[in-house]
Amino acid sequence: MSRHSYAVLTLLAVFSLFSAVFAASPASFCKCTCFTNSSIIQLNGLPSSTYSKTGTNNVKDISDLFDRDHERRATKTKHRERTCNDCNRQFCLNYNLPICKGAKEEDVFTECFQRDSAKDQAVVLIFIIATAGLLIYAALRPYIEQWREKANERRTYIPVSTQGDQ
Repeated sequence: MSRHSYAVLTLLAVFSLFSAVFAASPASFCKCTCFTNSSIIQLNGLPSSTYSKTGTNNVKDISDLFDRDHERRATKTKHRERTCNDCNRQFCLNYNLPICKGAKEEDVFTECFQRDSAKDQAVVLIFIIATAGLLIYAALRPYIEQWREKANERRTYIPVSTQGDQ
């Protein structure tokens, strides 16, 4: 194997290690649709103090859920992870979303979905980079071979004729 092959294999190994390190469970979201309006709520990392069965809501605004300070506070407080099983009509009604004001259970539709994990994203990115690299190499291969041949010709020993000395 050439030095180039070792470099490519090392690079692929490093990328595969990164994908293993950053692999995490995918983020779950609950899509609450009241009447014709929808809102998306992240289920992972949602502290139990934010949502309670009594219908009280300690979040002033939906944007508070995505605030970095809120995320830090959420990790400090003890809570159980919410799953897709928690994404139901009652969850949306108890969340006190402005779009669900005055809605009854039959007016609410829910859908739970997950965003791709970091591992999935890394695998796709590595595939795209590898494919693009191979395509670029295939396009440049004739030029690289010509350059190698010219470099080899310059390095070869060509004896000088001595016929003029006689």
